[in-house]
Amino acid sequence: MRTRRLIVLISVLLIITALLPVSLSVWMAHQNATRVFTGELESFSARVMLRTNMVASQAEDALQQLETINVTPCSREHLLEMRRVAYSRRYIQEILYLRGLQPVCSSLEGKKKRAAFPRPLTMTPKGYRFWYTAKSDLGIEHDMVALGSTHYVVMIDPESLIDVLPYGAWPINVALIGMKRNLIIASSAPLANNVWVQAMHTHQTQFQHHDIMYHIMRYPALNLATLTWTSTTPLDNDLQRQLLYWLPFGGAVSLLAAWLILRILRRLQSPRQRLLEAIRSREIIVHYQPIILLENGRLAGAEALARWPQPDGTFLAPDIFISLAEQTGLITPLTELIVESVFADMGQWLQQHPDLHISINISASDLGNPALPTLLEQHVAHWQLDAGQIALELTEHCFVDPQMSASVIAGYRKMGHAIYIDDFGTGFSSLSYLHGLEADLLKIDKTFVEALEYNNVTPHIITLAKTLYLKMVAEGIETPQQEAWLREHGVEYGQGWLYSKALDKHAFIAWAERR
Repeated sequence: MRTRRLIVLISVLLIITALLPVSLSVWMAHQNATRVFTGELESFSARVMLRTNMVASQAEDALQQLETINVTPCSREHLLEMRRVAYSRRYIQEILYLRGLQPVCSSLEGKKKRAAFPRPLTMTPKGYRFWYTAKSDLGIEHDMVALGSTHYVVMIDPESLIDVLPYGAWPINVALIGMKRNLIIASSAPLANNVWVQAMHTHQTQFQHHDIMYHIMRYPALNLATLTWTSTTPLDNDLQRQLLYWLPFGGAVSLLAAWLILRILRRLQSPRQRLLEAIRSREIIVHYQPIILLENGRLAGAEALARWPQPDGTFLAPDIFISLAEQTGLITPLTELIVESVFADMGQWLQQHPDLHISINISASDLGNPALPTLLEQHVAHWQLDAGQIALELTEHCFVDPQMSASVIAGYRKMGHAIYIDDFGTGFSSLSYLHGLEADLLKIDKTFVEALEYNNVTPHIITLAKTLYLKMVAEGIETPQQEAWLREHGVEYGQGWLYSKALDKHAFIAWAERR
């Protein structure tokens, strides 16, 4: 990694280290304050529903007992029994005896002519009829909830359904809503119609309207919902208290984390050290780009290309880490790793396909490595391969010292390895090093292939290679037109995206078998 990128990374890391704990502190303060606030609303809703269930249970129990009374309807004994049932249950205001929907007598008023009940609004889950009366529906002066069985109706003050005091230090209002008809059965305070509509249509359990927080809890089995609401002022006050606690804590953690990271950064590995560890841990892998016979499209072999996977799933550009390896003296262990990886990946495959080859890039520094020929020889013998199945690609940089490079190259050719001249024409732009150089193949750089139509250099490179009896591989072929031109001009081999990008070992072998 370059120094600038490393500095950027360190700067970003320090900023995150400084901001993250503080941000988490603010988040924790908000979460804690919200949890306490909404917890109070939820608890109050639950207690309201507990009260509602309690009142409903009393009414149902009363109706069950009333249906067992076996006396003359509306007689003195019957009225007395109805009064006993009503008086023994605190939430029941009145009991009516019905014939059909017509009230006949009442536990409060005895026999008195009243208007008939309308059709019930709904049926409860347990099969009881339910009415919500307006102030004049039954001749009483207060809105009432009526729950009825076959012959009896119990009248309940709807305020008793929600008569619960909040435990918290701030007032909480509540409304009990019938879900089938969106009917407000009871409410401790006036509820704005638009809020009521929003509550019934929202899929959330909590929403805010202006400075009021609303919390809705639904009970589908009872066809009921509770809507609790209160001012957000207590939430804001509690958030401020939470921040007084969490912010100093987050600031202290930020300072400590920044100090620790600064210490770590002082010991941070240099780019050279990172590359060295990548080589030692064999993080650097090899991909293979096919080389094709232009004459018939058959596979001839592949070029081994180093790839360094990064934690984010990308690959560091080879020209970056290979240049770093050359500058820091790590090119030799890197090349040895590539050689070992090629044989580990492709040894068996090459053994099964003796007519195919893999080419490996060799740097100028590798020519002075006496261990490399031995390494190649050992692996070739281990896999029982022909040395010609492993070609060595050398760039023009390898020929700065022609006397030294010529003798080393001759040694490799004596072992049976083919020698490729890579990136011809892009380096020193000198032909002098070709004099007396023993090579087998010249690779035409992709820059010349891309400019076939208007560049006159490529035909001269081809003519030069033919004159020196060198075979040719054209790199970077991307179009059928380029392929056809190169084939017509006598170039034997080609590689490029027209055929395939560089593939990992499994993908390459699968591609090769299909080819």
